[in-house]
Amino acid sequence: MKLFNYFVLLALACLMLNTSCVSKKKYLYVQNIDNLNSQQGGLNYEPKLQPDDLLSITVSAEQPELTKQFNLPEIQGNYSLKETQENIKTYLVDKDGYIDFPVLGKLKLAGLSRIEAVNLMQDRIKEYILRPSVNIRIQNFKISVLGEVSKPNTYKIDSERVTLIEALSLAGDMTIYGKRDSVLIIRELNGERSYNRVDMTKADFINSPFYYLSQNDVVLVEPNKTKINSSSVGPNVVITVSIISLLITAGIIYFR
Repeated sequence: MKLFNYFVLLALACLMLNTSCVSKKKYLYVQNIDNLNSQQGGLNYEPKLQPDDLLSITVSAEQPELTKQFNLPEIQGNYSLKETQENIKTYLVDKDGYIDFPVLGKLKLAGLSRIEAVNLMQDRIKEYILRPSVNIRIQNFKISVLGEVSKPNTYKIDSERVTLIEALSLAGDMTIYGKRDSVLIIRELNGERSYNRVDMTKADFINSPFYYLSQNDVVLVEPNKTKINSSSVGPNVVITVSIISLLITAGIIYFR
């Protein structure tokens, strides 16, 4: 009978290997956030303009008729000052970082923040218009979230400002198998691609340069060890459990 008890305990131990507990520290976000010193630097974050950005640029002034030469329509010949500016021409930042803007010609905007680009253009337009106002919007601001998330996809961001937490929320959050302590962010800036890892289980990542995402960032959530291990043994779990159950049944019959 002792041999049978030993046999049953061994079988149960085998089953427990597949259902062992894992520390919650691997799954909780921003742990110890109450101990984090507040920092205001990240609140002023603004993305830099990059090649391939599609920009909407509108110029306004006290005398609207003077802005017509800068606010070209998407299809020229159909624009009047009485119409809305929804169909005003957009500008693609080329591979060298320039746009070709009416009257002003070539302007290098890549590497500038939106505010810096606005100031640059207003200074140039002052030569033609008194007290001009310039509005610049990135029309194709997007980020991609892939890997162990519920809804992997590429998401367009209308506000031009998105945090890593918000990006994961758009993707339905990480699955239970997501590796929270090593989220990979692929970023390209000024023609150079960088690979950066963020530990979202630690609260201090909120003050990192990757708390706010830049346009075209790729967020990749890798699978944790549990998912990797289950992918190799998963198809055999049912067979293993069946064999163990059969052995237990055989042992009961044998030792009865």
